[in-house]
Amino acid sequence: MNILAINPGHNGSAALLVDGELKFYIEEERLSRSKYDGNPFKGMVEALKYGVDILVLGGTSSEFPNLPWTGEDPYSGFLRKFNKNLQVVNIGHAHHVGHAAGAFYNSGFDEAVAVIVDGSGTRREIKLGEEVTNPGFETESIFDCDYKKGVSNLYTSYGGNYDTIRAVSDKVEMDSAVTFVKAYEAVSEYLGFGFIEAGKTMGLAPYGQQDENIPEMFIEGRGNKNLLIPAYPAGAHIDHTRFPYLTLKEDPKLWHKDSTKVTDAAKNLAWAVQEGTQRLVGDLIEKAVEMTGKKNVVIAGGYGLNCVANYYYKKRFPDLNIYIDPISHDGGTAIGLAQLVHYQNTEDKTKRPLSTLYLGPERNENYNLEEYNTKDVTPADVAKLIAEKNIVTLFQGRSEAGPRALGNRSILYDPTDPNGKDTVNKVKGREWFRPFAGSMLKEYFEEWFETYGMEETPFMMYAMDFKSEKHGECPAITHVDGTCRIQTVTREQNEAYYDLIEEFRKITGVPILFNTSFNLAGEPLVETLEDALHTMKNCDIDYMYLPEVGKLVTVTSEQTEEDSQTP
Repeated sequence: MNILAINPGHNGSAALLVDGELKFYIEEERLSRSKYDGNPFKGMVEALKYGVDILVLGGTSSEFPNLPWTGEDPYSGFLRKFNKNLQVVNIGHAHHVGHAAGAFYNSGFDEAVAVIVDGSGTRREIKLGEEVTNPGFETESIFDCDYKKGVSNLYTSYGGNYDTIRAVSDKVEMDSAVTFVKAYEAVSEYLGFGFIEAGKTMGLAPYGQQDENIPEMFIEGRGNKNLLIPAYPAGAHIDHTRFPYLTLKEDPKLWHKDSTKVTDAAKNLAWAVQEGTQRLVGDLIEKAVEMTGKKNVVIAGGYGLNCVANYYYKKRFPDLNIYIDPISHDGGTAIGLAQLVHYQNTEDKTKRPLSTLYLGPERNENYNLEEYNTKDVTPADVAKLIAEKNIVTLFQGRSEAGPRALGNRSILYDPTDPNGKDTVNKVKGREWFRPFAGSMLKEYFEEWFETYGMEETPFMMYAMDFKSEKHGECPAITHVDGTCRIQTVTREQNEAYYDLIEEFRKITGVPILFNTSFNLAGEPLVETLEDALHTMKNCDIDYMYLPEVGKLVTVTSEQTEEDSQTP
């Protein structure tokens, strides 16, 4: 039985299970080349190569427009052209359930409590006693999860523009104040970042510190109403009129590119929202453990991609078994809902922990490179090129699911270069304060990082402290707070990538490569070889390594000097 689930909405995605096994996942933006594309038709076309028996409709709403000639929604109507017996399951009303199911079934735990921290999920009418409120949007939830009972809700907090001030029942908490992720979004917007760019705030936060001029971000677990103005379902706003200290003296886009223009207020505001939200999510984890008595905790929702917070939980809760879903954002709900339908409708109780994120389309690239300069190379040749301070892109195999480059669609550099961060940020067109990740041989993990019991981190979900004796050895990937978002690699997981890192180690003594996503600022990660070559023609990266054919491609930029100076 082949189950295809889709997430319409931002981070639009398609996920396919074959007899319960996750075979395919893609985000629509990778195929359409339109950032955050919410209509996963191209992803559905790729899934059709496997065949589709059941279509699961996800998202945040179960309401879809009907096509006049079929009477069905566009997604079902499209797939029925290929399978007249298609079964359709519409569970778009269960957004947080999708997050929880994906995190649980991917974890490999027999049972767990799921903590979901999201911007805004499904919209619901909430009735408490005799009082009927305005519709609320899921923000934080707790679920009890096991293979026998499935995924059951224990608690949900709803955000909305209410007249009531926190009405509480056993399962529901409502408030007109801004919740965790909305507060983060409000600060991100105020700092000049666009839609779904909270990761930039996370990157700026370590440059800040506690500031007595900034009011408390949260009061009794909710956003300070004197500072944060709710605007559900999307966004929230900083009311800087009450706090003149917060007024940004210049257009944020000026200091995004020039570190001398950023104010202490901007840096410290980012610090405040990072510190406040991760602490409150930690409190929510405590609440979840107290409610269930379970020591296995799985985490998803957009905030699950906050790698700084994820490391904080590991340090705060050393006795808990914590799993962070690597596709925590909305796109990952497609996987969770497909899994939910499978386990609810079969006798199958097999555990299938997520073992790989190389889940993109299976492609037979023809590698037509006649117009480019190419040469045969070994991993040692490419490692030497990187050690000589050349930026090299890596393109191979199936693309990575989720937002992290894990060695199949990566830009690589020498992590020991003190100027490396600035060099690559300039090439990619990124802000000066944004850090970079690293990929390392798993066997050296405990030697280099404070692991807090972790044996590996193959999906790059934690910004971790370097060991004190390793401080300064990899300045290009060491953030201002002494951390690095790190990926561990084994030969079994990715042979070509492992061999390249090993050859770099032999040359430099450092078992780590600087790794960032193969894209330019504001663009989706590359999916096809054509995408990759197009990207390189528009930036100052000359080399691409194709390990599957053992070739190095030299690409000359088509960008003019005038173009390169355009902000």
